[in-house]
Amino acid sequence: MAWWFVPLTVALGLGCEEAPPKEESQLFVVPPASALASAAPPRLLYLPDGGDQAPPAAPPNAPSLPAPPQPTRSSRCPAEMVDVAGRYCIDRYEARLVDTAQGRPLSPYYSPTGRKAAREQGFWRKEALVVGSPSAQAKPLPLLPGWQVSETYEPKAESAPGVIPNGYVTGHEAALACANAGKRLCTEQEWVTACQGEAQQQFPYGNKYEWGTCNVFREAHPAAVLHDDASRGHLDPRLNQVSSSKGPLLRPTGGTPACRSVWGDDAIYDMVGNLDEWIEDERGVFLGGFFSRSTKNGCLSRVGAHPREYYDYSLGVRCCRSP
Repeated sequence: MAWWFVPLTVALGLGCEEAPPKEESQLFVVPPASALASAAPPRLLYLPDGGDQAPPAAPPNAPSLPAPPQPTRSSRCPAEMVDVAGRYCIDRYEARLVDTAQGRPLSPYYSPTGRKAAREQGFWRKEALVVGSPSAQAKPLPLLPGWQVSETYEPKAESAPGVIPNGYVTGHEAALACANAGKRLCTEQEWVTACQGEAQQQFPYGNKYEWGTCNVFREAHPAAVLHDDASRGHLDPRLNQVSSSKGPLLRPTGGTPACRSVWGDDAIYDMVGNLDEWIEDERGVFLGGFFSRSTKNGCLSRVGAHPREYYDYSLGVRCCRSP
């Protein structure tokens, strides 16, 4: 695990303690600080996964590749998927997970495996009371449905707007969730092609990095907020409930509308940022970057430092399907 420095902006935010929230449902918010209000992004944020591995960034004015003929929505793809030039289908949004038998949503803040979810809940019930500031310690754990611990089930991926996508997903669980939806993990080529859109640009919106257009390289790191240490506690169920002075770090699916990869009259959302996304690779690879990753590589953001058994708050999934 590589060590990077937490930006001064986060350290300043952590220096001011707040009173505990009045309601348990209220998100924990980084105390306002003038440094956080700056329009400039932080220089460095901690990378929990060994860092990005990507080809050199494309020149800012690199010409776009010729776009393929514009596809239209067709019967080749299910309604929740986008047709990528008639070659394959990809989920429009990052996946939320439900149980295959009854369609009940799994908590997005815990592992989709009941045994691991119960273990994490039990550990953090105690640990959360002794780490971080008093206001962080007062932040309650998110609800874990009892059936998710007591019943036997398998996860299934669903693509829908306006929902919290599931983090804490291993590569094996991601593959199973896609298979249970009648889909599969995307290959790396499929994922990158879809992310770059018809114009095949380095970012969903163009060839030049724009801070804030996608939900990546955010001004705070949730582990630094809750634990005063960005290197600790990456299975804490509260991490994806943390907000900064600019709002929730993890956003609902489609919650960053400018971050759209255009294909014909359709678009794919949040392929850069929000959550990292597993792809089909036996060595373990995820792409795109999550909300606090300090990457400017866009669709070329790639991490291959962990096996498929690895999971933490920043890891989700999006599925593909052959037409």
